[in-house]
Amino acid sequence: MFVFISCSYRVESTEELSNSRDSIALVHAWDVSTVISDSGVTRYRLATPEWLIFDKASEPYWDFPHGIHLEKFDENLNVYANVDADTAIYYSNKEMWILSGNVKAMNLDGERFESEKLFVEQKKDRIYTDRFVTIIQKERIINGIGLESNQRLTKYTILEPQGIIPIDEASDSVLTSANQ
Repeated sequence: MFVFISCSYRVESTEELSNSRDSIALVHAWDVSTVISDSGVTRYRLATPEWLIFDKASEPYWDFPHGIHLEKFDENLNVYANVDADTAIYYSNKEMWILSGNVKAMNLDGERFESEKLFVEQKKDRIYTDRFVTIIQKERIINGIGLESNQRLTKYTILEPQGIIPIDEASDSVLTSANQ
């Protein structure tokens, strides 16, 4: 008796490969620590366990599926903000970050911002979220839903503050109906 075994395989054409190129990462790197510059000026320090760059996607993006630590520098290379997130996506054409998971950021004044999602629009100098946010200041903790801020996290508004917010008032500045 004779047994015939045959194998078959399909060779994809280069056209089929180029059509699927938008879903293939150009770069797939592990344990990355690097600085990112723009026009010769150092802007960020980035550390991540995994970094994927999808340059041929319809909206090119960088993916950080296992977390990111990011420091942003001013013109004098002073760190003015740092951010940690469980996952992050950066859309390079829009210059927009979507930070998700356990997102923590700190500004120059030492105020800490915590949320489950933050959006950073670099071109508009804007950070925002519609999620619950906690701001930890030296004297108090502020909670609320929604945040609008500049990128330095120095001018911000909580859209729906929640909880007890202490207000310092001088005793002689309190007006009542009895002394008006």
